[in-house]
Amino acid sequence: MKATARRRSVPAPGPGPRTAPRAAWTFALTHYDKALRAAGSSDALSSLLGGKGRNLAEMTSLGLPVPPGFVITTVACKAFLAGRGAFPAGMWDEVQAALRQLERTTGKRLGDAKRPLLVSVRSGARFSMPGMMDTVLNLGMTDAVAAQLAATGGERFAFDAYRRFVQMFGRVVLGVPDEPFEVLLAERRRARGATNDSELSADDMRELTGRFHDVVREHTGKPFPREPLQQLRLAIEAVFRSWNGKRAFDYRKAAGIAHDLGTAVNIVAMVFGNMGSDSATGVATTRDVTTGANEIEGDFLVDAQGEDVVSGTRTTRPVADLATWRPKLWKEFRRYCQLLERHYRDVQDVEFTVEQGKLWMLQTRNAKRTAQAAIRIAVDLAREKRITRQEALLRVQPEHVDYFLHPQFDADARREAKASGKLLTTGLNVSPGAAIGQAAFDADTAERWARQEHKQVVLVRAETKPDDVHGLLAAQGVVTSHGGRTSHAALVARQFGKPAVVGALHLTVDAQARQFTAPGGTVVREGDWISLDGTTGEVFQGQLPTVVPDLADPHLVQLLAWADAERRLGVQANADYPRDAERARRFGAEGIGLCRTEHMFFEAERLPVVQAMILAKDADERVPHLARLLPLQRADFAGLFRAMDGLPVTIRLIDPPLHEFLPDHEGLLRTTATLETKLSLHAGDEPAMTQQLAIDQRMLRKLDELREENPMLGLRGVRLGIHMPDLIRMQVRAIFEAACDCAADGIRVHPKIMIPLTTTSSELQVEHDVLEQEAKAVMQERGRKVKYRFGTMIEIPRAALIADRLAEHAEFFSFGTNDLTQTTFGISRDDAETGFLQEYLSQGILTDNPFATIDTDGVGQLMQIAVDRGRLTRNDLDAGICGEHGGDPRSIAFCHAIGLDYVSCSPFRVPIARLAAAQAALRAKASK
Repeated sequence: MKATARRRSVPAPGPGPRTAPRAAWTFALTHYDKALRAAGSSDALSSLLGGKGRNLAEMTSLGLPVPPGFVITTVACKAFLAGRGAFPAGMWDEVQAALRQLERTTGKRLGDAKRPLLVSVRSGARFSMPGMMDTVLNLGMTDAVAAQLAATGGERFAFDAYRRFVQMFGRVVLGVPDEPFEVLLAERRRARGATNDSELSADDMRELTGRFHDVVREHTGKPFPREPLQQLRLAIEAVFRSWNGKRAFDYRKAAGIAHDLGTAVNIVAMVFGNMGSDSATGVATTRDVTTGANEIEGDFLVDAQGEDVVSGTRTTRPVADLATWRPKLWKEFRRYCQLLERHYRDVQDVEFTVEQGKLWMLQTRNAKRTAQAAIRIAVDLAREKRITRQEALLRVQPEHVDYFLHPQFDADARREAKASGKLLTTGLNVSPGAAIGQAAFDADTAERWARQEHKQVVLVRAETKPDDVHGLLAAQGVVTSHGGRTSHAALVARQFGKPAVVGALHLTVDAQARQFTAPGGTVVREGDWISLDGTTGEVFQGQLPTVVPDLADPHLVQLLAWADAERRLGVQANADYPRDAERARRFGAEGIGLCRTEHMFFEAERLPVVQAMILAKDADERVPHLARLLPLQRADFAGLFRAMDGLPVTIRLIDPPLHEFLPDHEGLLRTTATLETKLSLHAGDEPAMTQQLAIDQRMLRKLDELREENPMLGLRGVRLGIHMPDLIRMQVRAIFEAACDCAADGIRVHPKIMIPLTTTSSELQVEHDVLEQEAKAVMQERGRKVKYRFGTMIEIPRAALIADRLAEHAEFFSFGTNDLTQTTFGISRDDAETGFLQEYLSQGILTDNPFATIDTDGVGQLMQIAVDRGRLTRNDLDAGICGEHGGDPRSIAFCHAIGLDYVSCSPFRVPIARLAAAQAALRAKASK
């Protein structure tokens, strides 16, 4: 193309929307102070210029070597999108004025063949979204410009830059698929025997540039745009549009970033790392963001552009090799890294280029980091006095702590498994961590394989029931095709730290055939290896390697110690067995906020005794069975008291309906029918079979007797206790016998007895009388007094509304928010989470799953009412939460706000709750 002395003006694409008086659409990187005044605050400046633009301007103001340029604001982007693709009035004029100033600063001109200016056009939203939006490099390249660059900088450099520009502009701006460009590159590499693009010659680059122009014409029907101002306009439009691109939208949705922020556009003079052996480009972080170690980490390449470093097409060199490649430059680079980290008071992710021996800083932003690194970096920065301890606590996300509590799959192995089609399905990620095992389709098989044959097992069920607990405990993890976040499988898995994926609706589980079928037709049979990730909700075929984190990490220990000093909320644990209590105490629990006594009844050696008790005709027939259960329960409670020496232990008396302890009704019907058929064939001459049939028939009659249309709102909780007082007396006696025995051994016991599902004060009075009578009897028998507290769960809206009357008897409240959410919304949690609730969430009818995070508008208001009214009657009323919400950081913040005294969660959530409680306290203090 023939060079021209003057540049043709390109008008804006039609009249944009007229706006009221407003701030400038653009700001030069040298005008940091001006932009700050226009924004009004430092935080608002990031919203105006985007993170990248703000940081470029800030680096310029710090005196770092930043290429000159200007930023088009996010306000312009939002106006463009609102105007259906039209630049807002006056914006294009400002862009051209800013460009002329950039030309004066650099002494170059866009499109000038003698003194060509090339620019990068990059997106830059307020929050970092790496790779999610569009970028164009080397913009302003034409045939004439390429010829001039070839004469001054080398032919290979010029046409390498040109072919990169045509490919990037074609893909990003013109919508040309990347594949035809890559095919041409691959063919040329094969023809030359080259392993990467850097080995291609100047002639290759020249020819490829011409071929790339042909690709654009073939796909668009038009020649490649040769006018630099037209290139710029089209590139700006493309970057604006990329804000609403699918990958950007999906990223924002996953990251919780608002969709109405818009992106800025950064137009910066190009500097080149591909101008020969004295040029380079790289990326680095000011500390190791994998481990958190205080050393610069990153990669660079000599004679390359930035995309070469991140694309993986060439083998990079560690950034520390700069020390041998250019020692003085390395010292300069380290100095800039230290300056940036001090200025931003956080680890920085920087991009840099060396152009013919001169270092240029192209970008800085707060670095992404692993959970392990996040905690170490926060603690180290506080110890170095860069930030306060309080800031360190707020910089670590509760999910980072979760990393230390569960095995994780190796990241590279996960990516490879997905790429090779081994991802079988996804479901609800209800209990984090990685689990690998052979698929077992019933609890007995899972237990036998694990306990007797020492196999690694993953239990796969359509759904689990309480009598599956032994198999779940033996398994490495569990997968179900049905169930929600608070289903049995989810609750037990969280309780015992078992990774779990539930509600994987696209799995077809066939327990009889001992197999499941995944979407796409892959069949996994019993004994086949699978890997599940309870953190992401993914299930893979085969065995993925894992990395085991370490809770004893000294930086985590220090961070949690700081958290304990800041939080007001106590943190207790839901624990049913001594081993859980011991683990919870190691994790920092300050007591047991919920012991579910019925879970103890499901153990294999106890269940037949429990079933015999249920089958008893009357109270007299129940006596021997309760007598057998008494020492077992006493030992259970004694184990908890000893594990929690000096700390409170809250014991909930039996809660679920009795039918849950009996076999499934439909299954028992089939079993009895089969036995009857077999006996008829043997003329009844099978004594063992006859005896078993009698037992099964008796159990079936009892099931029919206990059957309810809605058992979760039927004879359970306090109602069951009033209906069967001898069972409650046995449990209370076991508690106080254990407490007296432990106290005699010097154990400091603090029992709290809790009544579930209360709806009237009369119910509480009845149960309180039973408790007091039995407790006094035991203490008189043992010759020892034990202080205890009596309380109730708040699980029904009516209980919250009459909390003032309940507090006449109850010394403490504990919110069972799983049931309180069900009864407030009037929905079944298991049915809702795998049914309409997902539709509600996707349509925005509900913003959050109320079983994962407390519904503050409804359930939360009932909690506030209960606390306020209860404390009107009893000002020292102790109030806490023991539902699964007790381990959710947002719910913990709400519990802090309404004045609860403690939260209780599964042992594996205790460290997370400690941090979340501290963050809630700090944020509340800051808001005053």
